[in-house]
Parts: sequence; structure tokens; C-alpha cells
Amino acid sequence: MAVIGITPSNRLTDYLESVRRAGGEPRVLSVDAPPSLEGLDGILFTGGGDVDPVHYDKTPHPNTKEPDAARDAYELALAKLALAGNVPLLAVCRGLQVVNVAAGGTLIQDIPTEMNEALGHQIDSPSFAIAHEVWVTPGSALSRVMREQLADSGDVLQVNSRHHQAVARAANGFSVAATAPDGVVEAIERPDAPFCIGVQWHPENFWRTGEFRSLFEEFVKAAETGD
Repeated sequence: MAVIGITPSNRLTDYLESVRRAGGEPRVLSVDAPPSLEGLDGILFTGGGDVDPVHYDKTPHPNTKEPDAARDAYELALAKLALAGNVPLLAVCRGLQVVNVAAGGTLIQDIPTEMNEALGHQIDSPSFAIAHEVWVTPGSALSRVMREQLADSGDVLQVNSRHHQAVARAANGFSVAATAPDGVVEAIERPDAPFCIGVQWHPENFWRTGEFRSLFEEFVKAAETGD
């Protein structure tokens, strides 16, 4: 059984259940420990607060939330280790942003004020409420993972949304795997990695109904086999 390290979050339950139902063994990590991949077959980077813009050479936007310096330092270091070691990873919301920044990418700090005619990307209640659709890039790893769901909807997924930041520039080696109708990047991936996908929505909130079960199943499978 693949051991999946899960970064800290104040909403852990759905992440834990999603990994268990996909056949993995979740292990919650601590920012108080040195970043390490020892004993882990894959990493799940969870959602949370804003990444300090100092890590991508920007000054804070007035709407950027107070950063968690310890969490930023831990997760950025862990992401760099995972990327360097080709360890399978799945990154959700903030997690996508952490991975992108760790690899050298940048972020939009506040979608409502930095993008014209942006959709509502902060719909917090209920957690599984559909906020908008995303267009999945044909031929992407994400499209292959979600092929059963996409078979009935073309290249479109219906997603929830709880973020005010997003990818501005995808890091070198990464490609955009999905976008919202307003142009916001909704998923990125590293094509040359065994499994490296980040999504801006929260697939873990759908573990009861299974819309994104294949995303977790393919992630855990890659962690078990290393490819």
C-alpha cells in the first residue's frame, strides 16, 4: 500500500478519506519536522492560505493574506525535494501554487482586482458547491486521468472553487492542463514526471459522490508503482 504524505491543513478529513478510498495510506506531515521524503511514496499538497510573495520576488498585494512563514518554508522545501526526486505528487489549491512557486513560477495575488471580468472563484459553502466549469487541455495527463468523466462532457469539468490567487506564469517544465472560461489557470502538470498534477479546485470534497475519485486513484497507483 502506498504511503501518501499529506501536508498540514485545517480541513484534513476529506483529504484523508480521499486517499483511503483510493487505496493509499495517508500520513499527515508536520511543519515542525525537517522536510523529508523518507518512508513516503507520494505527496499530497493541501489547500490553505496565501504563499508569501517574497518567494516569487513580488511585493505583497493589499489583499494578500498574512503568510504562514513556517508552512511556506516547509512546503516549498518539500516540493523541491519531491520534484527533484520525481516523487508522485498531487497538489490542491494552495498546494498547486506552492509547487508552481517552488519550481520557479509566479502567482496572481488577487484575481478580483488583477483580472478584468473574472468569475467568482471564492464559493465557500457548501464545500462541494459547483462554482464554474473548467476546460481541460486535450492530450494532457489530467485529461487521461479524467477520461471517463470527460467522455460525457467533451473537455469540460464542473468544479468547486475557493481561491483568490492563481498561477500567473507556470514554472519551466510545467504546462497548463485546464483553464476557467475567464482565463484563470485551473490546473498545471509536469509532463515528464511519473505523476505531477496540480488543480486549483478541491476534488477531495467530492469523496462521497466520486466525481474526482479517478484523480486520487491514479495518483495512488503512481505512488505504488513509481510510474
